[in-house]
Amino acid sequence: MQENVTANNAGEISVNRWLRSLQEFKNLRNIVFCGMMAAIAIILGFVATIRIGQFIRIGFSGLPNQVVDYLFGPAVGAIFGAALDIIKWFLQPTGDFFPGFTISAALGGVIYGFAFYKKNISIIRVFTAQLIVKIFVNIGLNSLWLKILYDQAILALLPGRILSNAIMLPIDTFITFVMIKAVERTIKPLF
Repeated sequence: MQENVTANNAGEISVNRWLRSLQEFKNLRNIVFCGMMAAIAIILGFVATIRIGQFIRIGFSGLPNQVVDYLFGPAVGAIFGAALDIIKWFLQPTGDFFPGFTISAALGGVIYGFAFYKKNISIIRVFTAQLIVKIFVNIGLNSLWLKILYDQAILALLPGRILSNAIMLPIDTFITFVMIKAVERTIKPLF
C-alpha cells in the first residue's frame, strides 16, 4: 500500500513540475529572457564551436539552454530547445534538416529541466544530468539520427562521438555548475 502511494506521489510531483514549468510562459519577462538566451546561443554557435570532421562538434551554445532549463523547467526547456534547433538550422544550415535532432534538443531540455528546475544544484546533480544527456541523447539518439540521415555505419561513428563526449563531460559539468551557481546568485532573484 505504501509503495503505491509513493509511486503515485512521484508521478504527481513530475506532472506538477511539468505544469509549473508551463506556467512560466505566462510571464512576458520570462519569454523575453528566453529570447535573449536564444540570441546568446546563436552567437555562441557561430563563434564558440569547433568542428572535427563532418559529424563531431564541440561547442558551448547549449549553455544558454541550460540556464533556461534551470530557471523555467522541463516544459519550457523542451519547447525552447526544439525552437532554437530549428532557428539555428535556418540561420546556418549545415546539412539537411532532420527532425530527429529537434527531438534530441527537446529531450535535452526535458532532462536538464527535471534535473535543475526548483532543485538544489550540486556538482553531482550537474554531472549526472550531463552524463545522461551525453549517453542517451548525444551518443545514442544523435548517432542514430546521423545513421538514418547519412547512412553511415553507426559503429564507425561511435568512437569519435564517445571520445568527444567523454572529453567534454568534466568540462561541461564544471562550466554548467559554475554558470548555474552564478545565475542562482544574480539572475534567479529577478524571477
